[in-house]
Amino acid sequence: MTIHRAVVARVQQLTAAMTRVTLHGEGVAGFVSTGTGDEYVRLFFPHGPDRTDVSLPRPAGKGRWEAVEGRPVAPVRTYTVRAVRPEAGEIDIDFVLHEGGIASGWAAGARPGDVLGLNDPTALYNPPPALSWQVLIADHTGLPALARLLENTEPDVMTRVVVEVPDATCVQPLPGPPDLKVTWSYGGNGHGPSRLADLVTGAIPAGTDVTGGYIWVAGQTNALREVRRYLRKELGLPAERYKAVGYWIPQSDTWAERYQALPDSVRSELEALWDSPAGESEDRTIRYETRLSALGL
Repeated sequence: MTIHRAVVARVQQLTAAMTRVTLHGEGVAGFVSTGTGDEYVRLFFPHGPDRTDVSLPRPAGKGRWEAVEGRPVAPVRTYTVRAVRPEAGEIDIDFVLHEGGIASGWAAGARPGDVLGLNDPTALYNPPPALSWQVLIADHTGLPALARLLENTEPDVMTRVVVEVPDATCVQPLPGPPDLKVTWSYGGNGHGPSRLADLVTGAIPAGTDVTGGYIWVAGQTNALREVRRYLRKELGLPAERYKAVGYWIPQSDTWAERYQALPDSVRSELEALWDSPAGESEDRTIRYETRLSALGL
């Protein structure tokens, strides 16, 4: 794994609640995209007021990294890559702007010359061969990846798109053929209860013939627990026919603290659920998430 030092080239306001930061510089010359639309990276942010001082970690093997001795630990957040232009040496990252949060606060004040670190990308979208149709559903945080997936979709693949954004000011033009069916839903995204589960069942009702298709859903992690159960248990989809990707958690800053506050016996139970060799990984994930939900996590 490589940690790249990237410099802000320019900033573009896409909507009132989303901004695009374009990165360039010698440090990203070796950045190699997976070519998959929902690839993500870890972003390493400045730890203090100097927006050019980023404590880049060093690789520690097996996709891990470690802080350099004597240097502060850089704040880290995960973001999808909106575009990669190797011929220009540029990478685009789109940021949702909201109150609070290290990444959002940084992006709101981003300007040319600022510095970020990022690692090599990892992708999750993985449809089966001979794809004939797909359904792409996301909340505001998943919109950049969804748009890039559309750009990469072959024209003969029938695609249905549903996006949940806070309000109409967050709507963006999406790439795709003129007959692309897109539904915009307003709400959720920390401004109210997420409707991702309802949007999925509305777009893919029980009894749907899933032959030849693929379903990709991204957004609020807690809401995707119900989505994953529906796709797996109600529709009976095999794991290779869908991907549910959690991008953010409400009250994420206190999640680890609340988890550690659980009794030792409960944490041991959760770890056993996660590490259990019984059943397929998706079923283990559902059992684990069901228990987390029951615990208010």
